[in-house]
Amino acid sequence: MTLNRRQFLQGIGAAMAWGCWPQRAEAREQRPNMIFLLTDDQSYLSLGCMGNTQVKTPHMDRLGAEGVVFEAHYDTTSICMASRASIMTGMYEYKTGCNFTRGSLTRALWNQSYPVLLREAGHFTGFAGKFGFGVTDTPDQGNKWHRDEAMPRDSFDVWRGWPGQGKYETGKNESMRPYAEAYPHVTGALGAASQDFIRTAARQNRPFCLSVSFKAPHSPNSPDPKFDEVYENTRWIRRPNYGEVGAVHLPAQAKSGRQYLTIRGYRADSYQKSMGKYHQLIYGVDVAVGMIREELERQGVAGNTVIILTSDNGYNCGAHRFGGKVLPYEEGSRAPLIIFDPRLDASARGRRCRAVTGNIDMLPTIMDLAGLPIPANVDGRSLLPLLGDPQGQVREAMAILNVWGNIPTHEMAVVSERYKYIHWFFAGEGMHAAEELYDRQEDPYEMRNRVGDVDMRPVLEQMRGWYDRELQRWREQCVEHSGYPDYVKLFDRHLPWEEKAKLITDKQIKSYRDMLATSQKKQEKTKD
Repeated sequence: MTLNRRQFLQGIGAAMAWGCWPQRAEAREQRPNMIFLLTDDQSYLSLGCMGNTQVKTPHMDRLGAEGVVFEAHYDTTSICMASRASIMTGMYEYKTGCNFTRGSLTRALWNQSYPVLLREAGHFTGFAGKFGFGVTDTPDQGNKWHRDEAMPRDSFDVWRGWPGQGKYETGKNESMRPYAEAYPHVTGALGAASQDFIRTAARQNRPFCLSVSFKAPHSPNSPDPKFDEVYENTRWIRRPNYGEVGAVHLPAQAKSGRQYLTIRGYRADSYQKSMGKYHQLIYGVDVAVGMIREELERQGVAGNTVIILTSDNGYNCGAHRFGGKVLPYEEGSRAPLIIFDPRLDASARGRRCRAVTGNIDMLPTIMDLAGLPIPANVDGRSLLPLLGDPQGQVREAMAILNVWGNIPTHEMAVVSERYKYIHWFFAGEGMHAAEELYDRQEDPYEMRNRVGDVDMRPVLEQMRGWYDRELQRWREQCVEHSGYPDYVKLFDRHLPWEEKAKLITDKQIKSYRDMLATSQKKQEKTKD
């Protein structure tokens, strides 16, 4: 493979960055412990270290101050089931074939996940919390994915997980019942279960990896009542793209899903209450992060334990009048990411990285930390070079995709360090195919679509080129089941709608119309 000058210089910078760690051979002999913390539906705007002055996240902020904060981290599919499979395997959804209405993760792919590979390499492994997808011998498109028998509990030395969403009441999650009396809210219980794992792992003569998957701050907004006073007097500021004013310029496709049609708890009349409970749930996670770090110190393993904190997707909280996530706009698809490696030189801590990173980068980063080879089939990149050189890059652009929900909302986008391009293919039901181009630096709230601006034409063509490149990868590598090959045509910018319409089913159109009708009835009832 021939490297261009920029790639060559990036390679030199990455090699120099490794000077912050012991040499690789030594790193293999003294492999670090790892704790991977995953929240559910956490907005990148919900941390103090991301510039939010209203929130109280001292333990997460401390991680950022002592580690590296990634400012352009995206979940390549912004919905929990697909995102979690991508995190575990390092692959785009079209290669895992795992999402709601699409199918479970096959055991063959699960056997290439980071928990399995680390355990095979000698790590003591544990999982606690919401697992979020099923593992089956063949892709299951039914309901087995959220059953207990589809949970790969035998892949871990310690299992405190549960299928499906689980409950905030600790005692209603079977694996967490021993913690119910002391910690009735499951967020605190996960902190306690993590402490127990660390105590057990510290006695092992081998490195450990604990994956903790919090239910919080996923709905329903049921925070731990012992933190009711934390935001009792907070009046939440609405951001510039909140509500209808932030949706005026959006294409019809973006407004055709439940995110827009059923905004739920983030309407103007319920915004303050919903924001308070949402951030109170995150505060509970922050307390659990503190519990975990305290136990690492008590057991004398803090100095050799890397902590990664991120979320399976973002959350809109009323941005562009959206509830939920799923869509490729900043609030829904962008998530927090902090990597804290205590072995880093003090001068490398507290840095911020603007490079585009994604959930697919978690597996290669974890494997690299362990000094193990990164499987050739993954789409992600190791982020370790960026810890020593946060001004570097691991890619030029990355895909964001959605093939779940109402058919008009299905899209693919590409995001670079500065720009985002979105292509909406659907041109039925009175809609027209649409494109969006945003300057993330000048327009962080995505209020001005620059597609029609003459001076942005070179940027548009470059982003279109990266989009076409990502679609070609889809064409070459997607699974053959669950309809993923159809999207090679549906997302092709160059094919006419008449060709794409043949792939749209009557059931998909009916589902869209039914949701639209239901939404209209609710709006009329609200007016009355």
